[in-house]
Amino acid sequence: MTATITILGAGPAGLGAAFRAAQAGHQVTIVERAGRVGGLAGSFEVAGVMVDHGSHRLHPATEPHLLEELKRLLGEDLQQRTRHGRIYLEGRWIAFPLQTADLVRNLPPSFAIAAGRDAILSPLRKAKGDTFADLLLAGLGPTMCDRFYFPYARKMWGLAPEMIHGEQARRRVGGNAAGKLLRKLTGSGKAGGVFYYPRRGFGQIWEALAEAASRSGADVRLNTPVDRVEQCSGGLRVSAGAEQFESEFVWSTLPIPVLARLFQPCPDKQVLDAARRLRSRGMVLVYLVLGVGRYTEFDAHYVPQGFTPVTRISEPKNYRDGDDPADRTVLCAEIPCASGDGIWSTDDRDLGRLVGEALAGMGLPAVDPVEVVVKRVPAAYPVYDLGYSDCLEVLVEWSESVPGLLTLGRHGLFAHNNSHHALEMGWAAAAALGPDGGFDASAWSASAESFAAHVVED
Repeated sequence: MTATITILGAGPAGLGAAFRAAQAGHQVTIVERAGRVGGLAGSFEVAGVMVDHGSHRLHPATEPHLLEELKRLLGEDLQQRTRHGRIYLEGRWIAFPLQTADLVRNLPPSFAIAAGRDAILSPLRKAKGDTFADLLLAGLGPTMCDRFYFPYARKMWGLAPEMIHGEQARRRVGGNAAGKLLRKLTGSGKAGGVFYYPRRGFGQIWEALAEAASRSGADVRLNTPVDRVEQCSGGLRVSAGAEQFESEFVWSTLPIPVLARLFQPCPDKQVLDAARRLRSRGMVLVYLVLGVGRYTEFDAHYVPQGFTPVTRISEPKNYRDGDDPADRTVLCAEIPCASGDGIWSTDDRDLGRLVGEALAGMGLPAVDPVEVVVKRVPAAYPVYDLGYSDCLEVLVEWSESVPGLLTLGRHGLFAHNNSHHALEMGWAAAAALGPDGGFDASAWSASAESFAAHVVED
């Protein structure tokens, strides 16, 4: 006996689940509203150059069995690369990943002395509460917080650090912030100086996974937005326009508030109120097409300071040895915002000028774009404000009460994670399916507990 599963969303989690479940012989349909797979981890073309939705890379922290499967699927197209980024800090460029010798050479002495003093005093500090500000002040001290993490947090999530839940610090920085920083400097942590990236953009990973899932029998439906999910006599029914898909299981990677609003019978008022309360941070992605072979040698420039709303500028050609045109390159600037705010509503040409001003403000070469392309992403990152956890708990309890319904992935679990974490979630969901088509809820619960410990890899 096999299970019938409808998976909502063809991002890393959904494709990982579809591939593994189809391999095991289950009947899988995956529906995706976009015209290509990968979600925000997918790639597309700008002026003949393959680009991503921001900066993406496959980290060496990826579970070995997942990495080996991806190497098998992509072969030599999955390249191992050396990271070559930098951070603009205190008016100077600092190598990223952090390097002790570079910090000694380039970090302003006043900053280095103050940060060193804070590190020495770290064992004496205790967090006063469970906010982003409390935890990082205790772990790193005021110098790193005031000059690096706090300005970045205000730009990234649009909130004062005191109004951000402590879970944000645990997920984005790590529980032992000072220890994590020390491990980076001494090289005793996980390998952070290399990464994996495909020849034809990060989305090539998910395209290869979708093709493998199809070969194993999965039905991958693109351009198929979901209108409704409802309970029926056979389990659950998914409606997508004129099409309907009935199955024993629905595994959703949609944002969990969206899933609640699509579901019938309609969840009670407490669940819908919680769905309205959870917020995600939007992102404007500004792509500058330049008539030069390369802009700089660096793959990414990180901009934590508040003089510009831009947080990161990447150059996709520097992430790979690919087949890109020799006479042009593309820069991708990431600008966090809220859907409908001033940044979101800014004209594309003015956004291009804003990015040019940010580059000039950091002493980088002036740009004269041949073309400016803008992508607006309404939900890029979950916002962990002080009340988010109660709302998320209500939504998770509701989803777990619906037989056959499972939520997974970054948006499905409202989690901060990397694409390899999302892929791991899909693998775990498929592993919980038995050969008789039954679902081992306890195995999934154990996996979900481990997901709660995921920390975003820089």
